[in-house]
Amino acid sequence: MQLLLEGISADMAAYAELQDLLEQQFDAALRHQRARLEQVAEAVSVLVDAMETRRAQRVACAVHLLGPAPAMAQVFALLKPEPRERLQQQWQALELRVLECKRLSKRNSDLLVEQYTIMQRVLHGEDQIYEPA
Repeated sequence: MQLLLEGISADMAAYAELQDLLEQQFDAALRHQRARLEQVAEAVSVLVDAMETRRAQRVACAVHLLGPAPAMAQVFALLKPEPRERLQQQWQALELRVLECKRLSKRNSDLLVEQYTIMQRVLHGEDQIYEPA
């Protein structure tokens, strides 16, 4: 249980760091800073790998505690009221950070795709300059 709780705390910090990296990525994309984009991408990759390892560890801990197909609500139920409430609040906060990082990631992806599309048009022209009647 302690390992599971520590993993959630570590992910809270990691998602805050990921959010910062996604903001840096957006800024670098706006400024067309290729080298900086590569550095941020590497940092994101390392961070996401560590978070995935913790997620797998969390699932393994929950399976160990509850058997196959555990849910976090079942894990919460194993705790006394005060720690349960604290963990549920932390879990909800983590879920909000995950959603925010997904939103930022989509925003960044949309920007990069748009920039790529514009560059392709500039380099190769457009298939149709005029809209058909």
